[in-house]
Amino acid sequence: MKLQRNGRTKALAIGAMALVSSLSLAACGSDNNPAPTPSGSAAGSAAASKIDCGKGGNLLAAGSTAQGNAIDVWKAAFGSACSGTTITYGGGGSGAGVQQFNQGKIAFAGSDSALKPAEVEASKAVCKTGQGIDLPMVAGLVSIVYNVDGLDNLVLDGPTTAKIFDSQITKWNDPAIAKLNPGATLPDAPIQAIHRSDDSGTTANLTTYFSKAGGGAWTYDPSKTWKGKGGQAAAQSAGVSAQVKQVKNSISYVELSYAQTNNLKSAQIATGAAKPVEATAANAATTFANAKVAGTGADLALSLDYATKAEGAYPIVLVTYEIVCDKGNKPETLDALKSFLNYTISDAGQQAIGAKGYVPLPAELAAKVKAAVGALA
Repeated sequence: MKLQRNGRTKALAIGAMALVSSLSLAACGSDNNPAPTPSGSAAGSAAASKIDCGKGGNLLAAGSTAQGNAIDVWKAAFGSACSGTTITYGGGGSGAGVQQFNQGKIAFAGSDSALKPAEVEASKAVCKTGQGIDLPMVAGLVSIVYNVDGLDNLVLDGPTTAKIFDSQITKWNDPAIAKLNPGATLPDAPIQAIHRSDDSGTTANLTTYFSKAGGGAWTYDPSKTWKGKGGQAAAQSAGVSAQVKQVKNSISYVELSYAQTNNLKSAQIATGAAKPVEATAANAATTFANAKVAGTGADLALSLDYATKAEGAYPIVLVTYEIVCDKGNKPETLDALKSFLNYTISDAGQQAIGAKGYVPLPAELAAKVKAAVGALA
């Protein structure tokens, strides 16, 4: 996929990388330091007094668990400033969120993959005078997490990872893994591959990476529903993280935020660049700096380069979209919806979630999202 790069984009990438590098260092710390809680977020607390609360109301939402930690941070900051607004986010996974949105049960849904044409068509029954649109709000990356004693710097590539998750590679000391990890002590043990049991946008992003960078090893279409052979299953990001932590010789995929919170080791990815790329927010920011809008009209769905070979660009990235009606939102929740989303896309809102392993959106993209939120009706 050909992506545009100009001087301004490079400047955005450098700025974003500097920002997320400092935030990520604060988040990681040592294993003895607990991850900061939402109520303890200095950025969120400092921003609370600047939030435009609007008229208040009850706001129901559900969907992506990838953005769960980000939503917690935002709810804490927004709630401390806007006691007249109650925000309930049900999680449940991207597929469940989109389904509930199209049933008219929630004001917005979180989804780690953009709406499909059929889902947009279905949304018109709820958005009486408009349709569902994708607003990128939470940028992050998918970590390939693993639990293997004595293995601290695992390197994988697209084809090898795809084969692991499709049960084509079943032993940790397989020659393909050994070739990528010269000198490493790899156990002669079965690989315990764990995937999401629920329909998940994280799964959709991982399998898109397999399709683009797997060298033909992944023979299925990208999907929210897991299609690979074999393996174990666990529900949602929290369930997958807990399973990897408990099961020796296991491997799975979760957002960086969950990898950090659970002290899970993340594999480096060999992309064809000079050296393998670590799973860091700064390296994901390099990839996001080259993203471009693929949606039309008010829809801001992004085109991402999962097969990037750029130096320091982490390839397995994801964006959580907030799914809303461009027009036809319920009058009783519209004001609260716009107020909350205006905060989440603000500089303060984006910086606040950086300490949780997310990647603040590039300034030019954030400006487009702000304009789209302002136009919701």
